[in-house]
Amino acid sequence: MGFFDHLQKGGSFSLQPKKPQIRKIVQTRPAPSSRSVSQAPTTSSRVSPSEIPKKPRGSESRSLSRDTDHLSSRRRSTPLQNRKRQTPELRLSSDDDASDTDTSFEVRKRARTGDSTEPDLERRVRSLKAFSEDNVKRFPMVHAADITIQKAENFKPAFGENAQSTEIALQYPSASPKERYNVVVPRDNDDFKPIDDIFSVIEVVSQNYIPEEEADEFNNETTGIKRRLRRALAHASETDFRQVVTDYNHAIERLRRSGSIAKKLDSTHRLNLPLVERILTQIYSRTVSPRVESLRRYENGTDNVYGELLPRFITTIFKETSLKSGQVFVDLGSGVGNVVLQAALEIGCESWGCEMMQNACELAELQQAEFKARCRLWGIAPGKTHLVSGDFLKEQSIIDVLKRADVILINNQAFTPQLNNELINHFLDIKEGCQIVSLKSFVPAGHKIQSRNLNSPINLLKVKQRNYWSNSVSWTDVGGTYFITTKDSSRLKAFVEETE
Repeated sequence: MGFFDHLQKGGSFSLQPKKPQIRKIVQTRPAPSSRSVSQAPTTSSRVSPSEIPKKPRGSESRSLSRDTDHLSSRRRSTPLQNRKRQTPELRLSSDDDASDTDTSFEVRKRARTGDSTEPDLERRVRSLKAFSEDNVKRFPMVHAADITIQKAENFKPAFGENAQSTEIALQYPSASPKERYNVVVPRDNDDFKPIDDIFSVIEVVSQNYIPEEEADEFNNETTGIKRRLRRALAHASETDFRQVVTDYNHAIERLRRSGSIAKKLDSTHRLNLPLVERILTQIYSRTVSPRVESLRRYENGTDNVYGELLPRFITTIFKETSLKSGQVFVDLGSGVGNVVLQAALEIGCESWGCEMMQNACELAELQQAEFKARCRLWGIAPGKTHLVSGDFLKEQSIIDVLKRADVILINNQAFTPQLNNELINHFLDIKEGCQIVSLKSFVPAGHKIQSRNLNSPINLLKVKQRNYWSNSVSWTDVGGTYFITTKDSSRLKAFVEETE
């Protein structure tokens, strides 16, 4: 899941190393047979390099600690995209004293946005199982400490070689056991950053789980937990850092036991995009990133570049199609499952994906398993997810679910005309009102229903064009167009009645 800069919400911070990095990731793949050529993994689309605007190398410089803070920039090491620099962020220094700015950490503040989907009053966000205090057991999940222990040589103590034992535990809003972290920093800024992740969890929890009357304990600009955590990091004080995390853990446990967090979630009918991104980023960093090389096992000899649709764009699609928790979403060419998981988490709907590349399918299974664990950790009840391995034109389960789908996503940026035509024939079986979102239109510009084309399946489709803005797709910083096609037989029926 490589994603773009959409965590621009006032009051949201991430800790950034001062040293910028320059980085470019381009993944090439061979051109297989017509079917497999067309299906790019993970909301991926294949575009020729000639279609990608050339930019000076320096324009791709960015702060790599965002790899652990944004789905947009942070699906670090995602091979299926050509990453670009995201929207610049305002760099702030601490207001405590001059010494706060003389450190290896900086704080960035993001602009407030309104990208989240509209409230769905039928959506029940809270997982009852996750908040049950009875028989709390550990469940399989990838702890942050597992990432850093696996490649210990790539990390060093965050507070110096004489620091205390590196492990620390962080409580999430549910009754689930704490997650284990190591208080370390990466030697390479491209790697996972546990401290950034801890800070982001605390930030997102304070914004989404804490009742207003309790918020001052977290948000007070002098004594609040977030302020104290920033100060501890600015002063490079491990003792203060550990104390703040301990105080945070106690506060969360107290609010959970009192029912305050459950009450807050029960009054919530949509998940804000920063929360969605935080969960999806955690999943990706613990499953796909450590194995990202497996996605590069392709033959050389092609100039194809793969890219991804990014989370804010996906949220926009959810809004434009009015996708709701009681509906069915299908992603054809779902790669490692990013958008399938986003739909189930953000919307709470039944979510399906189909991908034919085995490497991507294996990583999608890992993501799906971690997705279930992370949702429980965060106390969220997602929609059911189904990830199918195979050709979406042939897999019977996909053929069947398309008949009851409400929204279908097809990133057909590089699909051949032959494959697009085959898909159009499949649309004959979808239900009235089903919406198909694509980057290329299935209906030719200027198409009109006429007697000579009366039997064309295109006549059943009504299309509207929409714009997406910069930082919506991974292969370019500029905006473009996409299409929402609705199955609507009314125009064909009206034409037939007029000509009879």
